[in-house]
Amino acid sequence: MINDTISDMLTRIRNASLVKHSIVKIPYTKIVENIALILKEEGFINGYKKYINNSHDCLLVLLKYKTRKNKPVISEMKRVSKPGLRIYADTKSLPKVLGPFGIVIISTSQGLMTNTKAKQLGIGGEILCYIF
Repeated sequence: MINDTISDMLTRIRNASLVKHSIVKIPYTKIVENIALILKEEGFINGYKKYINNSHDCLLVLLKYKTRKNKPVISEMKRVSKPGLRIYADTKSLPKVLGPFGIVIISTSQGLMTNTKAKQLGIGGEILCYIF
């Protein structure tokens, strides 16, 4: 059983992109689906689809690569807030990652969102991960 589904998702995507897989299978949870939606909206992945199996559901994520040299679009993914140590930030102290090239996924009272959207709405929350 997986205790930290977000870390598991990030690790699976990181490992699959390192060996140039086009699809990665991730155990399904609502938070994993929301993170996949954000990654799709921000252009880090091509898409995702929920796959229903008899024993358990999973999410199939289509990874995205740059055309030249077949390099992955996602160069690094880092988990910030962990189950043993939660990291929170208010609106004024929301982090930025590589300017416009990276995103920070934040869990707020209004759901998961990027750091730029949270700053526009004027809310803070738990910093889940950095992606660039």
